[in-house]
Amino acid sequence: MASVSSNTSSTPLLIVGLGNPGAEYEGTRHNIGAMVLDELAGDLGTGFSVNRKVNARVAETRVGDRRVILATPRSFMNLSGGPVKALTGYYGPGQVLVVHDELDLDPGTVKLKHGGGLNGHNGLRDIAKSLGTQDFDRIQVGIGRPPGRMSPASYVLKPFAKAERADLPVTLADAADLATAVARGEAA
Repeated sequence: MASVSSNTSSTPLLIVGLGNPGAEYEGTRHNIGAMVLDELAGDLGTGFSVNRKVNARVAETRVGDRRVILATPRSFMNLSGGPVKALTGYYGPGQVLVVHDELDLDPGTVKLKHGGGLNGHNGLRDIAKSLGTQDFDRIQVGIGRPPGRMSPASYVLKPFAKAERADLPVTLADAADLATAVARGEAA
């Protein structure tokens, strides 16, 4: 299975947006990856359906000549590896791009990262363990650090503050645009 960067139109691209399932987690910082995928699906004119074989919501589409599979695992964030591994097995080897929340970036910051460290992110850690490599691409969506002495675990599971919600549409659009640029081979 190839999960390394590859921008050729013949290589399928699996874009995975991380989050937690269930209404109680909608609108939380930890679900920004899944929120980006909803934005991206809307931009590409496609919708999700549940694929129980891979335990994910999935949409198949094309960006130019490239086959693109959008997915949000139906597992909890810390167990994202199983669905991602199942997705790569079901849809075939190709480039993997994971969209996730990032504490070490200011809110609204969107950054493309190729492989490297996992920054203590348990969802990424589980994906790396399941794929047997950290060499997959990521779109990091900044959520900033928790205020005061709030634990990071509590912070990521809280809804966005009012001021953050005002800027959220721009952040989601920026991240979706970056994912589209990756699919087109325009982002490096």
